[in-house]
Amino acid sequence: MSNLCVILDIGGVLEFTPRTGWLDRWDERLGLSPGSVDRRLADVWEAGAIGTISEGAVRVQVAVRLGLGALEVEAFMGDLWEEYLGMPNTELIEHVLGLRQRCRLGILSNSFVGARERETAVYRFDELVEEIVYSHEIGVRKPDPTAFAVACARLEVRAGDCLFIDDHPPNVEAARAAGMRAHLFEDNAGTFARIAAHLG
Repeated sequence: MSNLCVILDIGGVLEFTPRTGWLDRWDERLGLSPGSVDRRLADVWEAGAIGTISEGAVRVQVAVRLGLGALEVEAFMGDLWEEYLGMPNTELIEHVLGLRQRCRLGILSNSFVGARERETAVYRFDELVEEIVYSHEIGVRKPDPTAFAVACARLEVRAGDCLFIDDHPPNVEAARAAGMRAHLFEDNAGTFARIAAHLG
């Protein structure tokens, strides 16, 4: 197999994750001003993204800070994961499946504690690529250069041999600064062409 590598983001790339308005609905449900729920939980979101809080502790904080009972916490977390998981970019996933004999494949995703279990159950990304690097498991988020270094190390590839695909411009710029080739995901057709050029 070639030493070339393709590393992909999840949300906005392998998954389409349109806003569902769930936080706005919880503001209304709880009689709070717009943005209140998000502000009250801002540090919980950050901790969950870098794995300094457990999923159980997230639930406790949601209950305490919003004054929710057990059933309401379950509903709240259900809404969170519904938006987080979105829907599959089936065309891209199928394309990546076709690359498995041509290059190394990985995922590098800013995530939230509990994401691996749910995305594995719904999307089987563990069967799509060789390595999945989640921010909540390594303690840093993109665009931190450490995140890209960890992904390369896990895949045992050089940064210069990797094409990184993300929908967030600062992450694409950071990947280039880390020595990778990088592509801003805007649509599948452009991404297929960029992958083909990378694999040459």
